[in-house]
Amino acid sequence: MSETKNNNGLKVIAGLLGVILLGTIIYTVSLYQEKKKNEAVLTQEKELVVEDLNSLKSEYDKAILESNATNEELVAARDNIAKYIDSVKAMKADLSTLSRYRRQVSILKQEREELLRQVDSLRESNTLIAMQRDSTFTELEKQTVFNDSLVVQNTQLADAVERGSALNLTQFSVDAVRERNNGNLASTSRARRTDKIKVCFTVADNVIAEAGDREFYIEVLDPQGNVMGGSNTTSVEDGPTITYTKATNFYYENSALDVCDYVSNYSGEFAEGNYMVNVYDDRLTLLGTNKFELK
Repeated sequence: MSETKNNNGLKVIAGLLGVILLGTIIYTVSLYQEKKKNEAVLTQEKELVVEDLNSLKSEYDKAILESNATNEELVAARDNIAKYIDSVKAMKADLSTLSRYRRQVSILKQEREELLRQVDSLRESNTLIAMQRDSTFTELEKQTVFNDSLVVQNTQLADAVERGSALNLTQFSVDAVRERNNGNLASTSRARRTDKIKVCFTVADNVIAEAGDREFYIEVLDPQGNVMGGSNTTSVEDGPTITYTKATNFYYENSALDVCDYVSNYSGEFAEGNYMVNVYDDRLTLLGTNKFELK
């Protein structure tokens, strides 16, 4: 009887131990499964943090490429994010660390928005400056073309004024004369009787010509083609040089003016033959030519 009771007691104890062992096993399995589940969740959260950081980095890369010039703030922010990515990948995942990085990602997103606003503002300013610069260049080109046009017009006007202000002859006559005993002069065609050559011309009126003292040049060519009194020469800057017989001076007042002068043969008597007389203005422009013959 006593033996039977002892056996029943052992069975009860064995049953209790079995229940305890089973509960322990179930609890241990449950803890292991919970740990695995938490590790999976943490790993997933870690990957999401890395994904967010990579997305931020990509946006910075794009913003840097779109910038006309290197933006140091964008580059620095991108490099910091790259460091965060390396740090998250290398860390041992736990809830507190991941929470801290989550908050950091949120802060980085806010910084990104602010930086991108600044970049957009700078880009708009640069675009406006470029437009203003292009507009300025266009206006400068227009002004240059206009100035060049004015220079051409002024040059043409100056040339026209210069041409228009040139003096011209309306009449030009040459006459061989001899001086009588009473001092009067008479025309002659005989070489041995000729004392002087009378050169007369009429300067036309010109309202745009400059009034004042003028000097014309008379050139007399003898029958051999030599310039009488040929020791006189004159020239103008960047212009011709002439040898002349005599310079004649007069005062011009824009109205028609008759001018006469006399040329003597300083070498002796006039030779027989054909003579040519030319008249040049003070710019050494040939105004007229006349011929006569002495017999």
